[in-house]
Amino acid sequence: MYQILCVLMATIAYGTAAGHCQAPQAGTTTITFQSSTYSDFRQVLAREPATGTVVVRANLGFPEQAKDQYPAVVIVHALGGYRDENEGYAAAELRKSGFATLTYDSFAARGTTGAAMSGTPGYLPAGVVDAYAALRRLAGEPRIDADRIAIIGFSFGGEVAHLTAFEPLRSALNAGPGRFAAHVAFYPAGNLGVIAERGAYTGSAILMLLGEKDDNLPVAKIESYLAYARAAGSPAPIETVTYPGAYHAWTDPGLVPARFYPDYVSTKRCPLILLGPNPPVFLLDGQAKPFDPSAFAACVAEAPGYSMGFDTAVRAQSIIDAVRFLQRNLQP
Repeated sequence: MYQILCVLMATIAYGTAAGHCQAPQAGTTTITFQSSTYSDFRQVLAREPATGTVVVRANLGFPEQAKDQYPAVVIVHALGGYRDENEGYAAAELRKSGFATLTYDSFAARGTTGAAMSGTPGYLPAGVVDAYAALRRLAGEPRIDADRIAIIGFSFGGEVAHLTAFEPLRSALNAGPGRFAAHVAFYPAGNLGVIAERGAYTGSAILMLLGEKDDNLPVAKIESYLAYARAAGSPAPIETVTYPGAYHAWTDPGLVPARFYPDYVSTKRCPLILLGPNPPVFLLDGQAKPFDPSAFAACVAEAPGYSMGFDTAVRAQSIIDAVRFLQRNLQP
């Protein structure tokens, strides 16, 4: 069932169809870290051995202001892989605000693209596993304050930024107390939540940045998830900001003018899927219900496509909001 689930969740993130091996940005150096490949989330949650290993090339950058140690941010790309005009832009802005940054391309590291990998059940697990491998690598860097490492992501990466806050995934992938100190999800895919129970989240603060006109992730879908968690007595540590008039992928300057992309897969009319120690379940009418692969396939087929569009003002404001959130949550 997990395999069916992950395949059906294909491509709920924007991007061109190609991943890119990133060249070093000005002021950054290339490092590597070792990560793993898993077939699906079932394998991760069951704590089975990984199916393989992979070496990820990354760019580590520091602010110009000299300090003994810096807070750091892991930046996870969208479906199109790392792009200077999107993830690279965000990294540069974060360095101006005093954060060290780490960027990389999970798809390129595996010799593939997001479009190709999105049809496999290892699509989202790769993002989560790489993020925790990046956290461990940064925690061992003398210039980084290991207790002040955050994660942000865009679309696919936004989903990863949320997933890395799930305690079942953290404890399965990161032995010991290590965790991200904060999570920022720019227009996440909105596929997965966690079953509401005590200790479901790591406890670190989460910021979700949402678009009012994002028809890939309707704001109401996130609101219903937050209401479900509150009603269950285990509120999710998530705050949201919704930008009026913003479409999915508002940070990408290549998406002008805004338009509808009819061939992209979307789960906008599908229930949220909840992960936990047992097989996944649907969130339906505020309650956890058995997962039905055929029902999920039907809701995906019912409403393909979604809109995307760049917004200069919203990009600027969302970066400001992310920086303020990180400064608030990564204080010494």
